[in-house]
Amino acid sequence: MSASRRAVTLDAADSVAVVLESVREGERCALPGGGAVTARGPIPLGHKIALRRIQRGSSVIKYGHPIGVATSEIEAGSWVHSHNLKSELEGTLSYEPPRAPYSWPRPRASAAIPATFSGFRRSDGTVGIRNEIWIIPTVGCINKTAESVAADARGRLGIDAHAFSHPHGCSQLGDDRSYTRKILAGLARHPNAAGVLVLALGCENNTLDSLKAEIGAFDPDRIKFLAVQEVSDERSAALGLIEALGRYAARFRQEELPVSELTIGLKCGGSDAFSGITANPTVGCVSDLLVAWGGSALLTEVPEMFGAEAVLMERASSALVFEQTVSLINDFKSYYLRHGHEVYENPSPGNRDGGITTLEEKSLGCIRKSGTSPVSDVIAYGAPRKARGLTLVAGPGNDLVSTTALAAAGAHLILFTTGRGTPFGGPVPTLKIATNSALAERKPAWIDFDAGRLLRGAGLDELGEELFKLVVDVASGKRTKSDLSGNRDIAIFKDGVTL
Repeated sequence: MSASRRAVTLDAADSVAVVLESVREGERCALPGGGAVTARGPIPLGHKIALRRIQRGSSVIKYGHPIGVATSEIEAGSWVHSHNLKSELEGTLSYEPPRAPYSWPRPRASAAIPATFSGFRRSDGTVGIRNEIWIIPTVGCINKTAESVAADARGRLGIDAHAFSHPHGCSQLGDDRSYTRKILAGLARHPNAAGVLVLALGCENNTLDSLKAEIGAFDPDRIKFLAVQEVSDERSAALGLIEALGRYAARFRQEELPVSELTIGLKCGGSDAFSGITANPTVGCVSDLLVAWGGSALLTEVPEMFGAEAVLMERASSALVFEQTVSLINDFKSYYLRHGHEVYENPSPGNRDGGITTLEEKSLGCIRKSGTSPVSDVIAYGAPRKARGLTLVAGPGNDLVSTTALAAAGAHLILFTTGRGTPFGGPVPTLKIATNSALAERKPAWIDFDAGRLLRGAGLDELGEELFKLVVDVASGKRTKSDLSGNRDIAIFKDGVTL
């Protein structure tokens, strides 16, 4: 029987390939560069087929790295998944620092890559890509007040106002209270907001004074505060402050700015087997191009670095960054263990349905969003970006929590790759990048960019440059699909007791 199905390998050392079409028993799968393997049974789209015999207890290799250990003998042509492959991840580990400094092969961009975008230079020198008014409630008790004020500002005043509701800010202790303050302060400082109204109830333990201290020095024309318990008509008082913020925002005009001023956040959600093959490498190209131009990229989802952390550690720009990366990984593993959970309680059911078997496999695909640039810094959850280049940000894998952390750290927009699809959007423009063309065709109201074309003959560099141009368009004002549908939300990490 002639080869009638396609499969792809990602590294010459791989012992498995990913099938690009559903395969029946006896069908042959053509491999890149020639050769084929015959399926010993049915294999679903996006799942793995063994390229050679893998002994029980041996590592299964994908992306050139182990993704787990075979739990039984696996013959060439067999389906490789949860029934015969398991994670080898453990608790906290020790790591050897790189033997030599990392040498980055900088990308070569074509002359068509834009060097500027149209943004807003703020009075403190920072740059935003939107000129909005943000309403930030200090506590969940007044979410609906904040949302109704934002709706009135848009409808009655014609002001582009957005409220960011959340359930926290009261009855919180320790780290949880600190997390809430840090994230809300990061959003208040964000330059995409020309003006900010911080709306408080007045009796919560996330007090206005404590939040002001967390924000630090601020322009009173740009950030205003209102405790609704202290006024008789909170909606009128809030709208009066928003009118003033609207007049302040009107002072700013778009101007041509270098792309080196941009910071992008890198995120994936609803991953499938093609995430690490199409969308994540495409985003990695964009990250590398932006860093090469002097811009910045932020990578989070620490649990989805487990099993791939050594790759990031090899790219550490200094001994300090290496040690910070080790701490980032082990601290998050300790968080899992402290709560009685194994560090490999991932992938999700949707990930597994899509062909991802182990966390190592998911992580090796996940970190491809970061490209190949050096890791320049590591920052805590809720902290702002300090260095240019690629920064690792402490945060979980949860879509809303990690996207909010990226925004609070300074990301102007988010590149969000997905194989399953989601309508969600963060507080900053969120570009949805499909890993497969079927998703892009089925959900055009969700998806901004189809990276599945990589499987139909498009080149990786070509798609990377195309996505880079779209990033510049969005930075210059183009609205994303989540913007158009009104999906803009935040979520804050919680780890402790609620009173």
